[in-house]
Amino acid sequence: MPGPAPAPGSALPPAEVAALYRHPVKGLSPEPLDAVELTAGAFFPDDRIYAVENGSSGFDPAAPAYRPKTAFLMLMRDARLAGLSSRYDGTTTTLTLELEGHEVLRANLSTAEGRAEVEGFLTFFMGEAARGPLKLLTAPEGFRFTDSLRSGFLSLLNLDSVRDLSARMGAELDPRRFRMNLHLSGWPAGAELELAGARLTVGEAEIAILKRTERCAAVNVNPETAARDLNVVKGLMVSYGHADCGIYAKVTRSGRVRVGDQIAVASA
Repeated sequence: MPGPAPAPGSALPPAEVAALYRHPVKGLSPEPLDAVELTAGAFFPDDRIYAVENGSSGFDPAAPAYRPKTAFLMLMRDARLAGLSSRYDGTTTTLTLELEGHEVLRANLSTAEGRAEVEGFLTFFMGEAARGPLKLLTAPEGFRFTDSLRSGFLSLLNLDSVRDLSARMGAELDPRRFRMNLHLSGWPAGAELELAGARLTVGEAEIAILKRTERCAAVNVNPETAARDLNVVKGLMVSYGHADCGIYAKVTRSGRVRVGDQIAVASA
């Protein structure tokens, strides 16, 4: 009689945290971090805590509920957003936007005046892509403007998977296209896609893998040039027969995670 099936990823060697990113405003540029404090049951800190509503979406902050990404400014449709470089200071709730290396806006998002500045600038910047005046939304406690609300607590990207896809497509892919929180190195390409149900130790924290991340046309946008220069979704389908790249996880044990920390499979 055969024994029990091995735990997902049980044969994988330890990997390493290669980079950490947060995306404070949905659709705007990722921000690199040296370290982050993860909290059990909570979202990745300061990730997707703001979104810019593009036309009335019916979002009610008193009863927050998932809205499709098309309700907001987002890279899948609004590639021009990639031309803006954004920085967010969580201590002062200040958003800074740069265009071609020049600061074009600095606003306090905790004030009505600051939010109005952001809305006015983005309405002008987006031009005809703005379906009327834009509105900056703030995520209520316990909510985030993620594409997958039930599993978008934390996202992981295997850099070897990106390299393998790059080789198959004949074009170098910037990992930032995939807009994930944690980049890891040290696992074979595609190994992460088989980890649903596994628990991983990541630095001082522990996470549980929930499911694969299915990609949309947002990954077709080059984060450096803001151009739709490659059909990455098609590349995934042609190369592997699916459009998955990356995985979602939830935090099961609080702890600090630093770039360079070890990632290891703990159990199923």
